Amino acid sequence: MSTSPFDNDRGMPRADRADRAGSERSGGGRKRRRDGGRRGDPNATVPDVEFTSYYGRNVVKPAPWTHEIADYLFLGGLAAGSALIGAGASITGRKRLRRRARLSSLVAVGLGGNALIADLGRPERFLNMMRTVKLTSPMSVGSWILAGFSVTTGAATALGILRDDLAFTNELREKLHLEGPVSSELLKYADGLMTGGSAFFSPPLAAYTAVLLADTATPLWHQSYRELPFIFVSSGTAAGAGLAMITTPTSETGPVRQLAVVAGAADLVADKLLERRLGEEGQPLHEGAAGKLHTAAKALTMVGMAGAIVAGRSRAANAVAGVALLAGSACIRYAFWKAGNASAEDPIYTIRPQRRRAEAKRAKGLGVDQPGGEWPGHSGR
Repeated sequence: MSTSPFDNDRGMPRADRADRAGSERSGGGRKRRRDGGRRGDPNATVPDVEFTSYYGRNVVKPAPWTHEIADYLFLGGLAAGSALIGAGASITGRKRLRRRARLSSLVAVGLGGNALIADLGRPERFLNMMRTVKLTSPMSVGSWILAGFSVTTGAATALGILRDDLAFTNELREKLHLEGPVSSELLKYADGLMTGGSAFFSPPLAAYTAVLLADTATPLWHQSYRELPFIFVSSGTAAGAGLAMITTPTSETGPVRQLAVVAGAADLVADKLLERRLGEEGQPLHEGAAGKLHTAAKALTMVGMAGAIVAGRSRAANAVAGVALLAGSACIRYAFWKAGNASAEDPIYTIRPQRRRAEAKRAKGLGVDQPGGEWPGHSGR
């Protein structure tokens, strides 16, 4: 009979297994039940287990995004808020506020685009996202929102400059050997059209990043889908108001200061509602670096609001309040970025909400796989 070094790894032959099973059934085997044949107590409770993961790995992988994405979250909100202020200044005839807010918006969206491309690794990857339009993808829709915002804001900025200095514009046309002077009415119409486009794309630019985060499997982001867009839009508007308070003379920033108070209050209210709804699932926002950033964001926003109320015509006080609003907006973005990654690294924030949703379905008399409720891992939206 041939032998192999793998014979020791083989199971028991079928005949031997049958003989051993028969021996155990007849009581001759050595394997006996120590409890006298009784099975376990059906009323016994299962002790709580620790929230651990398979081989120590995360249940949900943290998003692979680097800090450039957090930079983009802040800069996109700042660009949107500044563009809205620029549009309001254009309507109310505040030329210096309009020009500086638009320039601020253009610089912010340019820096944000560079941060986004840096995270992608290669610039052509951003262009690849522009090949199609997928309405069910926040990233695809967001790419087109960013492109539309950049084009309309850049055009509005350029047209505003040409419109403010019509003599320079006509002189430039003569040097370029272009026939006839440019019509001021034409510039006004084109400026209004691009201003409207910039204002149209501003709220979606600030909000789509929140929708993008909530569309991931990261627990904290996924469960913040209701309030996070309001937080991002309001904090971005407060940041734009803060930057305008720094760069623009106080004679034109009266409405901006009022906007800063309203936006800051909306930011704090939405954040408080989020904390109340999430409860212990929002604990990552109160721990570690994310907790410090979150606390700083609320404190800085309140300081900025108070400064906007009492600053009056003091340029220094307006600048201090503006810096506080900018810093508060940046801190809230970084706080959510870090807290989201922390929630993905701890299995409890993935498993505990699933168990609660399953228990809620059972309380309604529904099975976890029956319609009319949620799957244990479904968001319930």
